[in-house]
Amino acid sequence: MKIGLSRESFNGSLKQLQEEYRIYAPVSMAFKGTFSDTDSIRYKEITTIEEIEFERKSHFSPKETLLPITQVLFYFTEDEYKEPSSDEKKLLVFLRACDIHAVKRIDQMYLKNGELDPYYKHARDRVKFVLIGCEESFRNCFCVSMGTNQTEDYSIGLKLTAEEVLLDIKDEDLNVYFVGEEKEFQVDYVTSNDTKVTVPDNLSGDVAKSDMWREYDKRCIACGKCNFVCPTCTCFAMQDIFYKDNENNGERRRVWASCHVDGYTDMAGGHSFRKKHGDRMRYKTLHKVYDFNKRFGYHMCVGCGRCDDACPQYISFSTCINKLNDLGEAEK
Repeated sequence: MKIGLSRESFNGSLKQLQEEYRIYAPVSMAFKGTFSDTDSIRYKEITTIEEIEFERKSHFSPKETLLPITQVLFYFTEDEYKEPSSDEKKLLVFLRACDIHAVKRIDQMYLKNGELDPYYKHARDRVKFVLIGCEESFRNCFCVSMGTNQTEDYSIGLKLTAEEVLLDIKDEDLNVYFVGEEKEFQVDYVTSNDTKVTVPDNLSGDVAKSDMWREYDKRCIACGKCNFVCPTCTCFAMQDIFYKDNENNGERRRVWASCHVDGYTDMAGGHSFRKKHGDRMRYKTLHKVYDFNKRFGYHMCVGCGRCDDACPQYISFSTCINKLNDLGEAEK
């Protein structure tokens, strides 16, 4: 069903949805960015369409609505453990096409990669997606090169005009919330990005020994910011927190982890791998455009370009992919 309705009517529908759903969307947070005069755009719970940031790309992905940065898995005492009460309210998340493709990658890791993760599945079973169309490409995006600029995998597709909100509602459960006039339209998607990459299809394991990674030994400062803004990075670390009032009681948490940060590869006995920052860049890059594809048949990177946006050292992941391609071409 494709309809058009006013913003006031759309907000009325959101109000009704809030009785059953928590609604998340990218929100601009004034003066919370990297510098004192810049904004931070990240996912927050919203109540009206006016709160949603449509004009700029979010700095952080919607990943944290499904995978919290910090999540308590269970509480423990000397004798027993107990899982925390779970939120049963459904989720409605506004996001871009590349981020919907990113959810497919997270599903692959948490639901189709051996034992499924019950905490992620609980969130995944409750979520529906609202696709925000992209009228034009944002800086550093290369979604077209990665084939993630368009998707049909959404419950509602949204196109915003100056006069009205146009909705392509595919989920029958959501039809009842929206009333408007039938309209014919297409949800926007970009067909070209300024940034283009060519993912090499002839990579071999030998590329891991290339000198190209040494460039990143000094350039990368191992802050991990690229991992935390990435919609497809799924690694986490475990933390056992012991309470001060009774050190036998506590909680186990999982916390987002970064393969770029010191300590990520630390093992019992004092062993540690990939001590050079360039080796960590190699590990991440090949995981995104080589290992994952070899195992599951499609690339992990979705070309959102957030890693390029966020890097304080101006390291470009898209440039790194193209360097890999140049390396492959030279070996032919």
